[in-house]
Amino acid sequence: MKVTTATGGALGLTLAALGWAQPSLAQGEVAQFFKDKQIRMVVGSAAGDGYDINARVLVRHLVNHIPGKPSIIIQNQPGAASVPMTNAVYNTAPRDGTVIGAAINGMTTAPLVTPEMVKYDLSKLIWIGSTNRDIQLTYLWHTSPIKTMQDLLTQEVVVGATNAGTTHVDYPLVARALFGLKFKLISGYPGTGPVHIAIERGEVAGFGANGWLALKALKSDWLKDDKVRIVMQYSMKRSSVFANVPAIGELARTDADRQAIEMMVTRLEFGRPFFLPPDVPAARVAALRRAFDATMKDPAYLAEAEKTKLDVSAMTGEEIGPLVAKVLATPPDVVARVKAALAAGPPRKK
Repeated sequence: MKVTTATGGALGLTLAALGWAQPSLAQGEVAQFFKDKQIRMVVGSAAGDGYDINARVLVRHLVNHIPGKPSIIIQNQPGAASVPMTNAVYNTAPRDGTVIGAAINGMTTAPLVTPEMVKYDLSKLIWIGSTNRDIQLTYLWHTSPIKTMQDLLTQEVVVGATNAGTTHVDYPLVARALFGLKFKLISGYPGTGPVHIAIERGEVAGFGANGWLALKALKSDWLKDDKVRIVMQYSMKRSSVFANVPAIGELARTDADRQAIEMMVTRLEFGRPFFLPPDVPAARVAALRRAFDATMKDPAYLAEAEKTKLDVSAMTGEEIGPLVAKVLATPPDVVARVKAALAAGPPRKK
């Protein structure tokens, strides 16, 4: 009887064949599972907002790369920086790959600043990827007397916002508390679109903080006709896109100020993330992640993103993990300072 080693001969060939068969077998099982299934993507913002538009463009092409070619429907669950949506997906959604969360990135710092609202463990969410990293801006109607970031230190400006936990609310509140920027917030608008309508009507002067991607996608005509003025960006340093617009980090004079602002802007690194609840089978996680990665290179997706004025600067699911660790490692004294800044809260629209 002839015995061969695992690296040679008949046994080696058999083991090698089994090794090659495993990924193929898993792929077949994933395809069989997703075949004829309907995936539900729950978007934690209002229909028609920038996050919603981004998710709808994504799903039209993501379906072409998931084994088994399931369908995908969008469900909107706006409110509180996607925390209620994330709570629901984490605690009640099937853990089988058929429910995907599309979150506002404020849900990543919510466990630190509003732990009483959070019913999920950020470290246990499974990240599929992020389509883009956004730049948050202060932009005001062209008739506003505020022309520079320095003007914000001396002149009050009324800005619109949606709800606590969004950059619309959190960033101006922190800017006001830390640096004395004279934002007067009116919150409670149901979405970005209604705030834009309020700006046109003169109810508010602009946004204290909103995404560049949302402004481009929703109000490109304003940009073309110079209807709004961009006076500040929320970052530690100026981005290459807005090299002539000052960054709020330039106002920081102490390490405590810099740490507090850095905690807030770190969540922008998550961009527009997509996630699964815990315990989804590993093969399905891998399939959804690779489908996402393939979509980010799909010419049809990239063409529609360009047409819709959505920048694509994708991040894989595996790359998001270190960002979670970075947020959760924020020192308690820094968290306490940011929480104090947010505690006052803005008045709500009547």
